[in-house]
Amino acid sequence: MSHLGIDYGSKLAGTTAIAYIKKDKIKVVQSVKNKDADAFILSVIEDTNPDKVFIDAPLSLPAAFYNKGDNYFYRDCDIKLKAMSPMFLGGLTARAMRLKSIITKKQTLVYETYPKALVNINTDLKPMYDKKSKDHIIPFCKLLKQEIPYSWTSLTNWHQVDAVLAWWSGYRHLKKEAIVIGNKQEGQIIY
Repeated sequence: MSHLGIDYGSKLAGTTAIAYIKKDKIKVVQSVKNKDADAFILSVIEDTNPDKVFIDAPLSLPAAFYNKGDNYFYRDCDIKLKAMSPMFLGGLTARAMRLKSIITKKQTLVYETYPKALVNINTDLKPMYDKKSKDHIIPFCKLLKQEIPYSWTSLTNWHQVDAVLAWWSGYRHLKKEAIVIGNKQEGQIIY
């Protein structure tokens, strides 16, 4: 079974990164600035034909939008993980939900993940996950390579690191080792 990990960024910013297995190594590719990131993702999916996609982006809205509860800002999974509100992320959330609907029509399952939650459960990785500093990428990846049974070439930014973390969440899910937060009716985060 194959899967992709995606760090989902702004549509034209060149910050969307995708990680997947190719020839027994994790390959990481990144969108190009001023090019459509959603088209880039669909192109990679077309080329790799994964069974599952794990994306770092909200894929649902709070239950209040469906007349179930009164919290219009956060889903249960967001509250438990102290994640950003899907409403705060607005357009990114809408794009991710649209992208999920396109991908699932191709018989590929799409799951939401949150790299920070995965890092937070690992006491060795957590102190090095400082996205304000590029200087921490190399030492963070050195520690990360001790956790993941595949190698990869050097990662040059945190978007690429988060794509590998999204991929790792998928790997953990396939091995039945992942943690699932939230409920199916409103939305779940897998890490």
